[in-house]
Amino acid sequence: MSSKGGGTALTRRNYRLASDTDKTKSTGIVNEKLLSDYLHHVFPAGPKQTPPTGAPVRKPLGFQDLGAHLERLLSEGETVEEESRESPVEGRLGPLSVVLDHTSGFEGLLFVDDDLLGVIGHSNFSSIRATTCVYKGKWAYEVLISSQGLMQIGWCTLNCRFNQEEGVGDTADSYAYDGNRVRKWNVTTTNYGKSWAAGDIVSCLIDLDEATITFCLNGQSLGTAFSNIKTGLGVAYFPAISLSFKESVAFNFGSRPLRYPVEGYLPLQNPPTSDLLKAHKLLGYIKNVLSTTIDTQEERLVEKESSSWRLAGEPTLLITLAHIFNHFAPLMCKVYLVEDVLMNFLLTILEGGGSVDEHPLIQQLLDLFWLLMEDYEVNECLKQLMMSLLRAYRFSPIIPDLGFQIHYLRLTTAILRHEKSRKFLLSNVLATFDVLRSVVFFYIKTPLRVKEAGLEELIPTTWWPTRFDKEGKEETADERLRRRAYERGCQRLKKRIEVVEELQVQILRLMLNNKDKGTGEASRYIFLNKFRKFLQENASNRGHPTALCPPEYMVCFLHRLITAVRSYWDEGRRKSPSSISSEDAYVPPQLFFNGKVDYFDLQRLGGLLSHLKKTLKDDLASKANIIIDPAEILATSMDDLEEDEESGAAQRAVGGGAAGGGALARPGWLSSPTLGRANRFLSTAAVSLMTPRRPLAPPEKVKVRTLAVEQRTEEDIEGSHGNDGLLLGRPLEEPDQPITEKSLLEMVDGIVMMYSLSVHQQLGKMVVVSDDVHEYAVALKDTEEKIARCPTARADILEELHNSQKVFSEKLNHLSRRLAWINSTIYSKEKMLDVYWLLRVCIQTIEHADSTGSLFAFCPEFYLSVAMNAYSALKNYFSPANSMEDLPGYEDTLTQLAAILAKHFADPRIVGTDIKDSLMQALASYVCYPQSLRAVERIPEEQRMAMMRNLLAPYEQRPWAQTNWILVRLWRGCGFGYRYTRLPHLLKTKPEDANLPSLQKPCPSLLLQRHMAELLSQDKEMAASFLNSVLNQLNWAFSEFIGMIQEIQQAAERPERNFVDTRQLKVCATCFDLSVSLLRVLEMTVTLVPEIFLDWSRPSAELLLRRLAQLLNQVLNRVTAERNLFDRVVNLRLPGLESVDHYPILVAVTGILVRILVDGDRQGVSRASAVLLSDPCFQLHSIQHLLGSAEAPGMAAVAMVAPSSLPPAIPLAPPTGPAPLATAGTGPADRKHFSLHAYTDYISEEEEQKVEQMLSFLTKESKEAAASTAPTSEEDLCPICYAHSISAVFKPCSHKSCKACINQHLMNNKDCFFCKATITGVEDYNKPTGP
Repeated sequence: MSSKGGGTALTRRNYRLASDTDKTKSTGIVNEKLLSDYLHHVFPAGPKQTPPTGAPVRKPLGFQDLGAHLERLLSEGETVEEESRESPVEGRLGPLSVVLDHTSGFEGLLFVDDDLLGVIGHSNFSSIRATTCVYKGKWAYEVLISSQGLMQIGWCTLNCRFNQEEGVGDTADSYAYDGNRVRKWNVTTTNYGKSWAAGDIVSCLIDLDEATITFCLNGQSLGTAFSNIKTGLGVAYFPAISLSFKESVAFNFGSRPLRYPVEGYLPLQNPPTSDLLKAHKLLGYIKNVLSTTIDTQEERLVEKESSSWRLAGEPTLLITLAHIFNHFAPLMCKVYLVEDVLMNFLLTILEGGGSVDEHPLIQQLLDLFWLLMEDYEVNECLKQLMMSLLRAYRFSPIIPDLGFQIHYLRLTTAILRHEKSRKFLLSNVLATFDVLRSVVFFYIKTPLRVKEAGLEELIPTTWWPTRFDKEGKEETADERLRRRAYERGCQRLKKRIEVVEELQVQILRLMLNNKDKGTGEASRYIFLNKFRKFLQENASNRGHPTALCPPEYMVCFLHRLITAVRSYWDEGRRKSPSSISSEDAYVPPQLFFNGKVDYFDLQRLGGLLSHLKKTLKDDLASKANIIIDPAEILATSMDDLEEDEESGAAQRAVGGGAAGGGALARPGWLSSPTLGRANRFLSTAAVSLMTPRRPLAPPEKVKVRTLAVEQRTEEDIEGSHGNDGLLLGRPLEEPDQPITEKSLLEMVDGIVMMYSLSVHQQLGKMVVVSDDVHEYAVALKDTEEKIARCPTARADILEELHNSQKVFSEKLNHLSRRLAWINSTIYSKEKMLDVYWLLRVCIQTIEHADSTGSLFAFCPEFYLSVAMNAYSALKNYFSPANSMEDLPGYEDTLTQLAAILAKHFADPRIVGTDIKDSLMQALASYVCYPQSLRAVERIPEEQRMAMMRNLLAPYEQRPWAQTNWILVRLWRGCGFGYRYTRLPHLLKTKPEDANLPSLQKPCPSLLLQRHMAELLSQDKEMAASFLNSVLNQLNWAFSEFIGMIQEIQQAAERPERNFVDTRQLKVCATCFDLSVSLLRVLEMTVTLVPEIFLDWSRPSAELLLRRLAQLLNQVLNRVTAERNLFDRVVNLRLPGLESVDHYPILVAVTGILVRILVDGDRQGVSRASAVLLSDPCFQLHSIQHLLGSAEAPGMAAVAMVAPSSLPPAIPLAPPTGPAPLATAGTGPADRKHFSLHAYTDYISEEEEQKVEQMLSFLTKESKEAAASTAPTSEEDLCPICYAHSISAVFKPCSHKSCKACINQHLMNNKDCFFCKATITGVEDYNKPTGP
């Protein structure tokens, strides 16, 4: 390729350099003297070639001699350098190119990069060492930390043997630093250094002359870690690392310039000194060309600013540069030279500041690269340049002005402004087949060490919100000043972060440019196809965390993408005013079923896509003009079977795979910082999701090409000449209105999917910093109060308290500054508006999809999930710094979301169990807060009635617990003693999370209660089935609860030490809570629609009343008996059973009894009292217990009747079991009797009076009933329950029972109790009178 000697023409790019004989044929070549002066100026002679003073004038230089002249200049000093580079260096053994030993030097399962420098742990504790060792001298290498988890980095000898439990530093001849636990390791461990974070660089230094090992973090020495290490004959140390699952790093042994070189220490791999010298010389020559102009008029050389240089096609200049690039281009394929020479040169061009547009020289240089370098050379050069920028940006330390990040982003922007370079980088580097590398550029890392990041200078005054101040005191003047100073510091920080964010958006806008069609396909469509592949990798590998893009990167990427997409969207609207604004953006429903966009087999609302194609093919044809070929359906079904088999085979192959360097290569994202790619962890043959689904076959009149995602063109996406592109198959319900460019619609769809994949979870994780601030603030306040109360005589206690105060204050200062950073990058007002926009997009998309009727089933589940999660994030994660109430159109959005939840929680078109449960939970949470509950009340009446009808459907065969919770929340605040936020016995304890829906103040909905009453009153059949299901579930829940507390008590009585399973305690508490909530629903029903129980003209009223009375009596007897099982377990006060107490369940029962015995009309009260007193379980003592006025009866009275569904209560001795159970509370003898009189803050005087009235009424009625009831012979008792007299006879078999038993039996079974004959009718039975 290179040309040497005088008139030989260069073959590079077919440029022919003119010789003397050709000169007359050339145009634009200057005269010989001026050319000689120019070439001598551009290529000055070295010191050895400079003629001495008085020597003859320098030899003329022309193009025919330039090649040889340039060779001589470049060869100066080369011989010595080459010899030194090739000769072995004393003190080092191994290959000159140092990499990780992936053949024999590892233990465990690891992923190793293509370049053998990046590594990810894929087992419990994996270890690997390098291929080169050192035994003498001073040596260094660097480790780029990609994840801040458990790793031990350092040095080891060949004798070290590692396993899954012991790694570097755990054996005698290995030494390690662990920044996760901030310790050093050499068999034993001690504190050392600082904590590291993702994006840090650790330098590992070994001085074998002084026998010491030292570590540095981001160039700052952490001090000598180990001294007097073993040295001498036969001892040599290898770089080594041990890392746990998912942790990742990359090594730099010297293949690239060390970021933090240490004087006196050599990198393990020699730098390419000779090539480096040549590259710097050649770069100097290029600079000379850029800063020199030939004035042909005056025949002289003119110096000028290189920044104004333009590639104008001057032959002299081009031939000169061609000679330079003949040597420069091959060097620019080497990563060390690109990073050390080219990148630093380009960065100096931008050092002057100003916008990137003001520095066109970089564009001119890139034009020059593409002109004078071979394609493979410029491709490799650009690839290494961009990878170097990625590394530099990712591993730059945080400084107050974010200068490093801004510097690298500006250069990236300048490079991407060059159209041809941008398209190459998009296609081959920034957006590779299985990972969107450019995501790195959109991440702003959070500093772990506040002081090093300069936040102390930026935010000198700290402050934290005093949400814990229960007294509600006003802010003092000092606190106000501190808060304002803190807010000013936060604003300064935010402005600096916004500079970085603006550069990141500029980069994305360049990638989304769809007007640069001069050199082939526009950038946007390259990016869009790669972006879809990126989403596919992250959606398909959710079970393989090592293959996923880190969620903290996804959060930043999402916000920049939203900004860029919305800016292009609104630009398009200005050009086409008939299209819609980005404020009203939505994704048209045809994208979900026309096969133009791949959803990688993500779940649809109606189930699997293959199933929907079969069942809804007629609807697709009639509504969307899309025809499904029967052969397509069959082929799709076969694909499903094959995919299942292949996926299983892939999983089996993965399970038996080998580690580093073998068939199991490094996975997708969790990257070593080199971002180099090896083969995928799961091959494309094994993962069928890598092959897009066959798109739906269109009608013959619509021609649609079926292409893989990466093969789509602009025409396939945007459409042309009657082809709708992505919007093929518009249903009739969808308005025929231009929305925006179709490519932007797919981008919005991808943004919604990104939020669903990992962004929401990451937003929830970052809230922990705010929670930590709150906890430390509470601790600091408590400590200050203790100091104020502490006697001055107790100096020792005061000293401890002051030390604690200092620790808490320091921690709060650190956390408040860190919180300022997080609030600026993640929870700012602008980020909140992004999430709010995403919520609105999902709401409007769901509304449009819902209008298509049955085709709504094609909508992906993640749209509903994102709508619910985005609302949750806005409500819970962005406060108190930003309030959701300040968002534009907040109330309308709440109402729209309420309508979606109300309509779709019981939508038969939605089949997925998980999404249905999520909708139910979201609705349950929605009705807990006043504002969102009012939004539910604002939806149209027809939708409200439909929602209540769905809530009142029978509980069997559906998730009834959440439904019941919704109904309870609509009632809470109206029931008897049901105005509390927290239970009385829990007031002194601190709630885990005060924002939980269950801890919100009562906000009943009278409107929805009225709807419920109307439905139950009008639809008698629905009312009966609903109440029977509620009673059935109450019977089950309370029975389970009693059975579990029996087991807990038995465990407490055992003499050996026992621990109750926490899961069992949780289930027990859940059963109790369910019982209470079911009782409250019964209370609401009997209050709103008492005729369901008391109007016996209704078919099931008497039966329902008897069942209700039976259950109420059973609950009362179990809970109110003296020294009973319930008392004992409550008094244990076990963790997990905090909600189990007398008050909630007894007050719920009391509310029902008061309603039917006191508040009803005379006839209803008479019927209710008669049924209650006739129930064999009735105990007047249980009613008296409510007011604490009962005398203590014997246990025999309690066991009077034990229903078959409830395990009998057994007399229990005082617990003598283990401490964890028996000593947790006081014994029953020490406990005061329960009485509603003790809860004056919870129960009104009117309510107390009603209970007293009820007690006196029942006392009177029970005495009258006892006096008037004639003894009944055993022959006249019902043979089923032995509690009531025989009152019914079955037809045709004539067997008998009481009405209560037969009515309850006929609800589920039509066969006779005794003979199994089918019962055709039931008649009243009257005992015949005697003769």
